[in-house]
Amino acid sequence: MKLKFDSSLEYQRDAVGAVTDLFEGLPQNREGLSVPLGTEAMLGTEHSELGIGNVLALAPEQLLANLHAVQSRNAVPKSRALVEEGGPYEFPNFSVEMETGTGKTYVYLRTVFELNRLYGLRKFVVVVPSVAIREGVTTSIKLMRDHFRGLYDNAAFDSFVYNSKDLSRVRQFAVNNEIQIMVINIQAFAKDAEKAGNVIHQEQDRMSGRKPIDFVRATNPVVIIDEPQSVDTTPKSQRAIANLNPLFCLRYSATHVHPYNLIYQLDPIRAYDLKLVKQIEVVDASPTQDFNRTMVRLDWIGYPGRAKTPQAKVTIFEDTPNGPREKQVALKHGADLSHFTNRPDYDGYQVTNVSAEPGNEYVEFGNGQIVELSAETGGMADERMKNQIRQTVEEHFAKEKRFKERGIKVLSLFFLDQVASYRLYDDDGNRGNGKVADWFEEIYAEVSAKSIYRGVLPYSADQVHDGYFSADRKKGKVVGLLDTSGSTAKDDETYELIMKDKERLLDPEEPLRFIFSHSALKEGWDNPNVFQICTLREMGTENERRQTLGRGLRLPVNKDGDRIFDEQVNRLTVIANETFQDYAKGLQSDIEKAIDPDGNFRFGRVPKLAFTPLLNPEGTAQITQEQSEALWKHLISKGFIDKNGDFQEAFKPSAEGFSLDLPDEFAEAEFGKSVLSRLNRFVPRDFAKDARKREAVKYNKRVELNPEFQELWKRISLKTRYSVEFKTDELVTRAAAKVKEMPEIKAVRIETTKRAVELTESGVGGGRVTSNRMYVVENSLPLPDILAFLQRETELTRGTLVRILKDSGRLKDFGTNPQAFMTECAKHVNRALHELIVSGIKYEPIAGQAYEMRLFEESEIEEYLDRLYAVQESNGTLEDGTEVVRTPYDWIAYESDGERKVAERLDGDPRVKFFCKLPRGFKIPTPVGNYNPDWAIVLEDDGKLYLVRETKSTLDRDERRGSENRKVDCGKAHFRALGVDFKDATTIHEVLEPNSP
Repeated sequence: MKLKFDSSLEYQRDAVGAVTDLFEGLPQNREGLSVPLGTEAMLGTEHSELGIGNVLALAPEQLLANLHAVQSRNAVPKSRALVEEGGPYEFPNFSVEMETGTGKTYVYLRTVFELNRLYGLRKFVVVVPSVAIREGVTTSIKLMRDHFRGLYDNAAFDSFVYNSKDLSRVRQFAVNNEIQIMVINIQAFAKDAEKAGNVIHQEQDRMSGRKPIDFVRATNPVVIIDEPQSVDTTPKSQRAIANLNPLFCLRYSATHVHPYNLIYQLDPIRAYDLKLVKQIEVVDASPTQDFNRTMVRLDWIGYPGRAKTPQAKVTIFEDTPNGPREKQVALKHGADLSHFTNRPDYDGYQVTNVSAEPGNEYVEFGNGQIVELSAETGGMADERMKNQIRQTVEEHFAKEKRFKERGIKVLSLFFLDQVASYRLYDDDGNRGNGKVADWFEEIYAEVSAKSIYRGVLPYSADQVHDGYFSADRKKGKVVGLLDTSGSTAKDDETYELIMKDKERLLDPEEPLRFIFSHSALKEGWDNPNVFQICTLREMGTENERRQTLGRGLRLPVNKDGDRIFDEQVNRLTVIANETFQDYAKGLQSDIEKAIDPDGNFRFGRVPKLAFTPLLNPEGTAQITQEQSEALWKHLISKGFIDKNGDFQEAFKPSAEGFSLDLPDEFAEAEFGKSVLSRLNRFVPRDFAKDARKREAVKYNKRVELNPEFQELWKRISLKTRYSVEFKTDELVTRAAAKVKEMPEIKAVRIETTKRAVELTESGVGGGRVTSNRMYVVENSLPLPDILAFLQRETELTRGTLVRILKDSGRLKDFGTNPQAFMTECAKHVNRALHELIVSGIKYEPIAGQAYEMRLFEESEIEEYLDRLYAVQESNGTLEDGTEVVRTPYDWIAYESDGERKVAERLDGDPRVKFFCKLPRGFKIPTPVGNYNPDWAIVLEDDGKLYLVRETKSTLDRDERRGSENRKVDCGKAHFRALGVDFKDATTIHEVLEPNSP
C-alpha cells in the first residue's frame, strides 16, 4: 500500500505559514538568496570554495515586527526580542508546538519546500535526538517524496542521513545547488574535536584537510530540531547546535521545555477538540482483590532518612470487623509478616533479604517467595492481566468486523512489565512463549471461535502476534530479550525493526495485528491504525500515559492509504491497569507537565490570552492580546481569579445578580455574555470543592477559667465500664436467622467499564459509559478454617458457632467465596450479639478515671469554610459580671444543615451559658464501637441544667441505621450512670428541652 497525504488541511497550512510569514518583505527571488560563498557580505573569503549557502537579507527590526504579527494571529504570547538576552544562542529560534499525531514531520518538511519556493533557501539540517526519530524522519521523506514533487513542480531535492563513514555526502550537501536535507543525530556532532570527539570535528585528508563541520557551517543552514526537549538541553548540546552556524533555527515538538519565540500552538486540548486525533476511551478494571489469597505486593525499596541498610514497604491483607482490607507495612531484614497481620496464612513470611540494587530490587522471604519491585505474589495480578488481554482481543475483533468492508486494518499494542513474561529463549537460542503469549493465544482462539467473530480473521493465534524487543546475543545466537527503557543502544535494534516494518503493518494481507513491547516506544514511532493500547505494566514515569497514548493518536488510513475522518471510526481504546479516575488524573498531570514543565500551566487556570478568540464589542475583529490581558487583569481586580488565573470563590455565575462588571470599553451586553461563556470553559470540574478556602479551628484555652465549663466537665468526664448478660439459645436463634437472610455471596469478579475521555480547558474527565462487563475469577484454593476465623471475630465458642451455621442453612455458599462468606457471617453474628447485649447493658463509673481537658486541644482541625459556623458571641458574663469564654472554639465544624442551625441557635440564646461540640477523642466504649456524642451545654432556665445531646435528622428509629440506634442507646445508659441529662434531638427546642424526670 502507499500512504496518501492531504495538502489542504488548514491547521497544517497555518503552521507552515507561521514560519514563511516571518520573512514577509524579502524579495521572492531565489537567485538573490542562495549565493556562492565567496561573497564577503556573508562569511568572507575563508570559505570561498566550500559551496553554496543560504543568506537572509531582512532587517532584524522587520523580522521582529513580522514575528509579532504572526504571534498575534495565532494567539500566542509576543516575544520581547528575536534573540533571548543571556540565552545560549545568538541567532533566532522559532518554535512550533503540534500535538502528537497531527503531522509535525509533514509540516516541517513542507516548510522546507515553501521556504525554497518563496525565498530560495536550499540548505536544511534536521537534528534528531535518537535513532527512532531519525528512522521516522527518513521514512517520512521517502513516503512523501512523490507528494512534494507533485506540489512543487518536481522541485529537485536530495536527502540523506549523516554517516561518519561516508563524508562525501557532506561535501555534496555544501556544493549542490538544489534543496539539500541532511538528517543527523545530536550525538554525531556534540563532542568537540579538542576532546577527541566526533569525526565531524576532525580534519580529513579526503576533504583537503578541512573538517566536515566546516562544510556544513559554510552553508549557513536552516536548522530544524525535531523534539528539542531531547536535543539541546545541555550547554554541550547547545554549543553543538550553535557550531552548525545556523541562519535560524526551527523547533518542532508537542512538549517544548523552552519554547523560544513560539509562533504556532496546536496543544492537546485544541487537537482533541478539533478531532485532529483519535478520540480516547478507557476500559478500566475495578480494583478488586481476592481476599481468599495470601497477597504480598512490593511497593517501595530504599533507604529512609540516614539509614545504611535498605528497607521495603509491602502491602498485605488484614482482617477487620468491617471485612478484610489492604494494609501497607514497612519491613527490614528479619521482619516477620505474621507480626503485622491477624491472618494466619502469613506464617513463614520472614524477610531473609532486601535487595536495593538499581534494576534488581526485590524482597526474599524464608519460605522461598521472592517479590520484585512493583510486583506481587499471591494476588490478582495475573487475573487482571488476563482480563486486560481478553478486553483488548474482544475490542480488536469488534473493530476488525466493523472496519473490514472499509479496508481498514486494526492494530493492537501491548506494553509489558517484563519481556520474559512474553518471550523466552533457551541456551541454544530457541524461542518459546512466556505466560503472556500463552494467555494471548488461548484468549485469541476462544474469541475467534465465537459465532459473531467467526471468519473475521482467517489466521491462527501464533500468526497474528509478535514482539519488538532488544535482543541479547551470545556467539551470534539470541539468548534472551532485554527490559530496556526506550533510550539505550540496544533499543536501536528494536526501533529499526519497527520502522522498517511500519508499512507492512498497514497491509490487511499481513497477518500481524497484535504487537508487544517493553519500552514505551517514545518519540519516533507511531502507527495510524493502532486502535487499542493495553498497558500490562505500571504507569510509573512522568508523561508515560501521554507517551503511550501518542503511539495511537494519529488518524487511521484504509488499504488505499486514504486518511479516515469518521468520528465513529477514529477512537483509540486504552485498556488500563488502573481505575478511570486514576488514569484521568495521571493523564491530566502528564499533559500539564508537557505543556509547561515549569508548572505554570494548570487545567482550569485562565491564561492572559484566554479571550483572543472573541470578537470585539463592535464585532469587527478579534480582540488583541493587549485587550485580552486587560480583561484578565480586570477579573483579578474583582476577585474572580487570582494572579495565577485560578478561579476564586467570588466567581459564582449561577448566583442571582452576578455580574462581571466589565470596564466601559467592554460593557456591551452580548460581549459580556461571550466573556462569561469563555470563562466557563475553564472552570475546573472540581471547582465546587477544591476551590473552597480552609480555616484552622483553634482552641481558646481561656475557656478552662469558666466555672460553668468546669462544673459541666466534672459531671460528664467520668469514664465508665459496661457489663452484659444474654442467653445462648436466644443468640443462636437470632444469629442463625440473620445469617440465613444475609445477601447472596458472589464469586470474586473483575468488573470493567468503558467510557469516553473528555479533554477540555477545564481538565480531563469522564464522558459517556458505553459498556460494562464482568469476569468471574475461579477459586481453586483449599477452604480455610471457618470456625477459627469466626471464633476470633466474635469471641463465641466453637460449639455455639457450629449451631448457628447449621441452623442458618447457608453453609453451601462457603465454597463460592470463602473469605466473603466468613466476613459476612461474622458481621451478622456480631449484629445479633450486639442487639442482645445492648438491650441489657449496664454502665458503672470507674473510680479515679476521667477524660482530660487536653482532648479539646487535640481536636484542633482545619476544615472547609462551608463546613464551619463562625461563632458570633464567644464571650459571656457570669452573675458577678465577670466576662468568660462560653465556647472553646471560634469556629464550629458541622456535618449537616441541622447541626449548623443548632450551632447558630445555641450561639444566639442568652440562656446558654456554655456550649461546645465534644472533641473527637471523647469516646464512650460500647459493644458496637466507640461512640462520640455531639453537644455539651450549660443552660440557665429555672436553675442550671447540664446537658449532653446527639443531633439527628430524624427520631424515627426505623429510618436510622441499626448501629446508630445501638450507639445512642449505649450513650443513654452511660450518661444515666453519671446522672447527666442525655437524649437525641432534631431541633433546637428538643436540644434545650430537659428530659422528663
